[in-house]
Amino acid sequence: MPRIRRLHSSDWQLLREVRLEMLADTPMAYIESLESARRQTDTQWRERAAAMSGDNSLTLVADAGHEGSNFCALMRVVLKHPQSPEKPLQAMLISVYVAPRLRGLGLADELLNEACKAAGEELGAQTIELGVHEDNARALAFYRRHGFEATGASRAYPQDTSKRELTMERRLADGATGISRQGLNA
Repeated sequence: MPRIRRLHSSDWQLLREVRLEMLADTPMAYIESLESARRQTDTQWRERAAAMSGDNSLTLVADAGHEGSNFCALMRVVLKHPQSPEKPLQAMLISVYVAPRLRGLGLADELLNEACKAAGEELGAQTIELGVHEDNARALAFYRRHGFEATGASRAYPQDTSKRELTMERRLADGATGISRQGLNA
């Protein structure tokens, strides 16, 4: 099984490689186009890697376990700041990707477990949300198994506005008890 670790700003070349792979493999899953990503300069990729490992976000990657090995999976969590200070902090899961050769082997489960744990413990979020294409039954079932529930909210899918992106959410913190483990082993 690949090792899971944090993306570092120095990983910008590996980030570019996996992002181009992601966009080629599942172009409708991301707002960015493959052509747009290919046009970015080295400086832009360096800035992107730094932002993806900043204070209000974290990016988990999976690699072969040695320095410089290519990423085979990626999952990013960003902190959403509430409009009102009395509202709880919420995280958002974005840029989820597992290379085709590793799908179905449990890597997505491991990444999601780590992402939810870090969102609660490190970013201080009480909930984590994500958007899933209404026709992606496999993803909807996967997130349900991991404790995510439909919120009833949706928005037009950015790449095809005739379709909907459904919002799902999972509770991370339960007051003083810390991270909720409900759904992680379901």
